[in-house]
Amino acid sequence: MEIVIIIILIALVFDFINGFHDAANSIATIVSTRVLTPRVAVIWAAFFNFVAAFVFGLHVARTIGKGIVNPSVITNQLIFAALFGAIVWGIITWWKGIPSSSSHALIGGLIGAALVKGGLSFLVYSGIYKTILFIILSPLMGFLFAVIIGNILFTVFGRVKTSKANKFFRRAQLFSAAAFSLGHGGNDAQKTMGIITAALFANGILKGNFHVPLWVILASNGAIALGTLFGGYRIVKTMGSKITKLKPVGGFIAESAGAISIFTASFLGVPVSTTHTITGSIVGVGATKRFSSIRWSIASKIVWAWILTIPASALISGIVYLAIDLVR
Repeated sequence: MEIVIIIILIALVFDFINGFHDAANSIATIVSTRVLTPRVAVIWAAFFNFVAAFVFGLHVARTIGKGIVNPSVITNQLIFAALFGAIVWGIITWWKGIPSSSSHALIGGLIGAALVKGGLSFLVYSGIYKTILFIILSPLMGFLFAVIIGNILFTVFGRVKTSKANKFFRRAQLFSAAAFSLGHGGNDAQKTMGIITAALFANGILKGNFHVPLWVILASNGAIALGTLFGGYRIVKTMGSKITKLKPVGGFIAESAGAISIFTASFLGVPVSTTHTITGSIVGVGATKRFSSIRWSIASKIVWAWILTIPASALISGIVYLAIDLVR
């Protein structure tokens, strides 16, 4: 029982780091447009991260719990190695100020530990393929929704005075930022729910069909909200100003497009990256103005982080699993 408690605590630490690391995704645009100060913005985002526990279903939790690695082979050692790989990669990218994906780091961790334990037969390819597909689709969805929403709004508000438009969208950003934070909590916290629930089933504490206890839901959303409350300020600057310069209308477009994309993925049970999605949305905002306004050198570095996340976290978790196996 003690080992299960330790795994649950480690999973909640990962959840906290997820919120800490990805806080920038929720607040970067609203801070860069100066609608809210960083302190107020993280409180706003953290509140909606937690409220998401009562809004979304548990499709993503099921994918993580039984859709990446065959549930019958999941052990405490495998879960520990997966979490360790995800946490280490998250800390490395946070320290470097790189907006990588905590979600894909966890998936990479599961894959790496499973491969070392038993090889390719331990993987659930349908869930992995779906996740990999959305590595491409989620930023594209954010980009396309941003372009569509942007063109509509720029057409409707094209003749409105800039001062009036900014005043309107400063207020509107409160709602779009809330929606994005809701999506962030709804999708990302479920990954921790899936891991904790898998551990409970693996140790015989839960039985029957896969289900997530209420206390796991509340603890997971509480941990990610707390992480967001502390905030990942190193990444705010990259997301909020280095990719393209945003005004209130641009912030509203990016957050709205990102929220729509994440809501869609959560409904489909796909564990997407909020980092990927909001980055695609911000690039889409820049594209509605002109492609030259996008700093492609920064965007390309972020893309490289996306490509490396699953292999890097898989490598770390695989080494950890092997090390534990050797000292047992």
